[in-house]
Amino acid sequence: MNFASIIGVVAAILTTSAFVPQAFRVIRLRQTAHLSLTMYIMMFTGQACWLVYGLYLSDFPLILANVIGCSLSGTILGLKIFMKE
Repeated sequence: MNFASIIGVVAAILTTSAFVPQAFRVIRLRQTAHLSLTMYIMMFTGQACWLVYGLYLSDFPLILANVIGCSLSGTILGLKIFMKE
């Protein structure tokens, strides 16, 4: 693995793992009123675009980060949209 790929993997781990505490909190507490719907729509859409781009390039760090990121932000977004508070 070259230096650029290592940087990509480190960046993917850090930016993707940033969603983990929020996702756990939302799932545990079932509270999303304090979260911005617009922000999560934009984040999920952006990550989905990055995923498609990574697939197009066959870039493993982009694909991995955005599969996980879409899963986490998509879970939060889904709970925000469909959960009644």
